[in-house]
Amino acid sequence: MATAGNNLSAYKSSDLPNGAHFKVGIVVSEWNQTYTKGMLDGALEVLQEAGVPAGSIQVHWVPGSFELPLASQWLVERDRIDGVVAIGCVIRGETAHFDHVCSATAQGIAEVNLKTGKPVMFCVLTDDNEAQSAARSGGEHGNKGVEAAVGLLKMLALRAQL
Repeated sequence: MATAGNNLSAYKSSDLPNGAHFKVGIVVSEWNQTYTKGMLDGALEVLQEAGVPAGSIQVHWVPGSFELPLASQWLVERDRIDGVVAIGCVIRGETAHFDHVCSATAQGIAEVNLKTGKPVMFCVLTDDNEAQSAARSGGEHGNKGVEAAVGLLKMLALRAQL
């Protein structure tokens, strides 16, 4: 496994763009909330550390990961939202449902990015088991929510620069 022994969420606070003027949306899947809540907490911590005012962060819950692309699109279509972190967790089960949900969610989020020109960060765990999800939502391999929030800040800074 490529992440074995690595915490992929390490960053330097000094490398975070100033988020004081950014307005950020976060959409979070209720499904597998044990893990999505941890990623939400990680994302919020980074955004606040970067100076994004609490009043400039909107958090909305959706039923599952499949709904993340549409909710993200609704948010970025609003002028007052600069970008979105889409948080979900899909754990492989006994049927092909996992493959369909993962594929549709990834493709949908990519389409929203390109259609709107606003960044939507893919923060969806696609794991084989709950241990892998725990390791990536605040465990030994870090917190995907932290990574997504750092990525969003960098993309928003790049957009402002260009």
